[in-house]
Amino acid sequence: MAILKIARAGHPVLRETAQPVADTQAPEIQQLLADMVETLQDAGGVGLAAPQVYRPLRLFIWHLPATRAEDGVAVPLTAVFNPEITPRSEVRELGWEGCLSIPGLRAAVPRHRDIRLTGLDVDGAPFSADLSGFAARIVQHETDHLDGILYPMRMSDFRYFGFSEETERYNQALPEIV
Repeated sequence: MAILKIARAGHPVLRETAQPVADTQAPEIQQLLADMVETLQDAGGVGLAAPQVYRPLRLFIWHLPATRAEDGVAVPLTAVFNPEITPRSEVRELGWEGCLSIPGLRAAVPRHRDIRLTGLDVDGAPFSADLSGFAARIVQHETDHLDGILYPMRMSDFRYFGFSEETERYNQALPEIV
């Protein structure tokens, strides 16, 4: 395994639409997955998409620590190949997001509160999961990477964009989305 370099905003790989993964069990894909896990653990984030490590493939990994879950229930590290997201309602909410490809900054981004995620799991088997809250936010953020979208492109109010240390220091309350 290896810790991979993370692409930063401005690199063309982060603007491309990623290609589907044809064979989730191919040795090079399994090696990429193992390297992404090690990279995410080293970086300390909650998600990492293949384009962020210079591989334009429809693959991401994510997890939700219990301390950040609304219900206190953790989601273990999960790999998702060829994901599709369907909103389960029109309810959207603002939430703070950061990104390993945009280090040191974060912003309030509107996202669907409830989604259905479908795709292939680590074994290449189809799956479906209903997600809400921060889990839904993480998955939408990572799926955006596969479509060449970075979170600032989703922002609706740039007053809630800044350096992480400043936004955390002032802990700005976010307005409701109308």
